Amino acid sequence: MKKTGAFILLVIFLFFIGPFLLYPLFHVTSVALFPGGQFSLGYFYHLFSHPTIGRSILNSLSIALITTALSALIALPLAFLFTRFRFPGKTLFGGLLLLPLIIPPFVGAIGMRQILARFGSLNLLLLKCGLLKAPIDWLGYARLWGVVLVEALHLFPIFYLNAAAALANVDPTLEEAALNLGSNRLRTFFKITVPYVLPSLFSGAVLVTLWSFTDLGTPLVFQMREVVPVQIFDRALELSDNPEGHALVMVMLLLSITLFFLGKKLSHLRYGPGQTKGASFREEKSLSLSSTVFVLAFIGFVLFLACLPHLAVFLTSIRGKWFMSVLPESYTLDYYKRALGHELALSSIRNSIFLSGVSTVIDTLFGVVIAYLLARKKTPLTSLFDGLVMFPLAIPGVVMAFGYLAAFSGSPLDPKLNPLPLLAIAYAVRRMPYMVRMSYGGFLQVETNLEEAGANLGSPPFKTFWKITLPLVGASVLAGAILTFAFSLLEVSESLILAFREEYFPLTKTIYQLLGRIEDGPYLASALGVWAMAFLGVSFLLASLLLGRRLGQLFRV
Repeated sequence: MKKTGAFILLVIFLFFIGPFLLYPLFHVTSVALFPGGQFSLGYFYHLFSHPTIGRSILNSLSIALITTALSALIALPLAFLFTRFRFPGKTLFGGLLLLPLIIPPFVGAIGMRQILARFGSLNLLLLKCGLLKAPIDWLGYARLWGVVLVEALHLFPIFYLNAAAALANVDPTLEEAALNLGSNRLRTFFKITVPYVLPSLFSGAVLVTLWSFTDLGTPLVFQMREVVPVQIFDRALELSDNPEGHALVMVMLLLSITLFFLGKKLSHLRYGPGQTKGASFREEKSLSLSSTVFVLAFIGFVLFLACLPHLAVFLTSIRGKWFMSVLPESYTLDYYKRALGHELALSSIRNSIFLSGVSTVIDTLFGVVIAYLLARKKTPLTSLFDGLVMFPLAIPGVVMAFGYLAAFSGSPLDPKLNPLPLLAIAYAVRRMPYMVRMSYGGFLQVETNLEEAGANLGSPPFKTFWKITLPLVGASVLAGAILTFAFSLLEVSESLILAFREEYFPLTKTIYQLLGRIEDGPYLASALGVWAMAFLGVSFLLASLLLGRRLGQLFRV
């Protein structure tokens, strides 16, 4: 059986992972380092001698680091409150904190443009309250802070999930022992608690940094072009004329991989005498009336900020008249009708549903098999294949899309002719880790003695898997399929870069295209964004009902 498992893994590698994950990256690397067949760093020299690239790298790093710091500032107090104290509505509020994840920052940024405009809702509100003397140009000289705000409000739940899981797993007897020996609570927290949760905090911080560093959609919507993802996007449109794009892609790839594996390394570090896994039950403390009011007010304020992009998109989609006022002066549902009746919108919805469906089928077929072999059939290829399957988590979507465009131009898969095959494959490759993680967790929860009993009764391996194992992991597989479909439906980078012709536009490319229409573009784009947001929200709800707390595993290194 081990030989059979190794053979199946090898076949999947040769026909799927190799050609559509490693080959595009190898092609970009070879063009960047071996122009004309000889080793040269000329592209890198010209790249870094260009002042725009230097500013772009600095801006991207600044956005990533500030976003991570702001996300930590929001998430850490929340994680501490939710793991240590008991207060009314705790379960409901804990679920609502995940709401920012149901909308890509790309869509949220569309609505936030109205909020952050020079005479938008935020500035007008601050001016009326007397907190500002002149409006802040969030979309001009301060647009970096606008991008940071949108990304932090989207990504802080990832930091929260990692921090809450870590705090919940600290053995309370260690803290009690320190207090009994005379340590005060502040010292106990920094000397006992913090060292044990640092690995998970590093893991959350690295993911937030990586995602904000590689985000393409938000800077595009805010028209901030001097960031690395947008520079790659611009060079993808002039691929044959500007080969320096390959070098820039390679720089982002190296930075992303370094961040990813640094996160994995740090998340497995051990501090102190050893990690604990909640060895003792922690009794949650009750709060006084005044403390309860303060905690609920703080959580409510965070939830309001977290839902602000959602609210902004929704208000933009139903605005009738909205000029020089904090809220719209009149409302209309006309944009919803026009968005769903727009020819480009209808074709893009069909394309996205088709592409997401195909990618979900691919991920389900390959992901379940891979997860089963990784969990049940240990082979010499297991560790290597496990790393390769998780590798797409370290590859930014903009890098993958550029690699596909460069590697397959002029071939039968040329996206300039028909991007649908490559888009389906790109979605599948990028979301494969989610399906494998969900299925793998399900297989680990199924006792092997049930499969052994079937084998002892004469059932062949495939029948045992089909009749016994698969039904027991069905909830995990279904949840993985739902999330794979939903995330593929709103994939941004691949859709923006690989789709050139309107007849093949996916939903996110159409939203971006409509955004450029002067008269009604932002409103139609917001209406489509609300439909997408509702669909993704329902998908998250179904997945959370099926997975429970295991949903948080998707957002850890």
